[in-house]
Amino acid sequence: MSYCPGLYFDIGKKARDVLYKDFSHQPKTNETNYQGCDWSFDISCKIQDIIPGLSALVGLVIPHSGKVELQYMQDYFGVTGGIGLKTEPIGVFSPILNFSGVVGTSLFSFGTGFSFDLGTREFDKFDTGLSFTNDLLISSLTLDKLDTLKASCYYTVNPLTKTAIAAELKHSFSTSDTSFAVGAQHALMPLTVLKAKVDTHGKVAAMIQQGLWDKLFLSIGGKIDFMDQRRIPNIGLSMAIKV
Repeated sequence: MSYCPGLYFDIGKKARDVLYKDFSHQPKTNETNYQGCDWSFDISCKIQDIIPGLSALVGLVIPHSGKVELQYMQDYFGVTGGIGLKTEPIGVFSPILNFSGVVGTSLFSFGTGFSFDLGTREFDKFDTGLSFTNDLLISSLTLDKLDTLKASCYYTVNPLTKTAIAAELKHSFSTSDTSFAVGAQHALMPLTVLKAKVDTHGKVAAMIQQGLWDKLFLSIGGKIDFMDQRRIPNIGLSMAIKV
């Protein structure tokens, strides 16, 4: 068993990756609309082990946001701190101070994270969560912005084929809305991964990711909302290069 709990971002990450990562329409964060197409360009660079346990991360999501972050991990704790920029609805950038911390081990961890808007001098978000991990099951419970409670789990069916099932139960106290999503992934071949998900709001999505080379990945996905009378599918394409 490892005594390092990782970072706060790692809480629930496995389930989030199955349910949201690389789909044609991820949760709305950084997208620009041009003639009916939503697009963004994501660049990140991480320098590891500047000193033992200390890493630096620089990330840009063009044209909407950017951040510089320091990450420090040791036995029983992990912390991050940094500053970023986000786009306001009026088109200007607002500086955001970010901090998160987690304590525990690879088996059980508890942490919190917050963002402070230096422009408005108000908290942009305040999250807290905990995670429990064993060889097959990863479960987590988080409270986002002190409003949305999420319980998620990730179950490994077959590690050799990356076959896994993930589920998320979410409740918003401000809107009294409760939803449930379940998804699965499976590697058809070593460089070909298929994912699909469905939720109680009538949304069904699927994607396939193909590794063209060791560091180049192409993803094609689609989503349809059966609660929408138009039922127009969204189709998306993404490419990732890892160097």
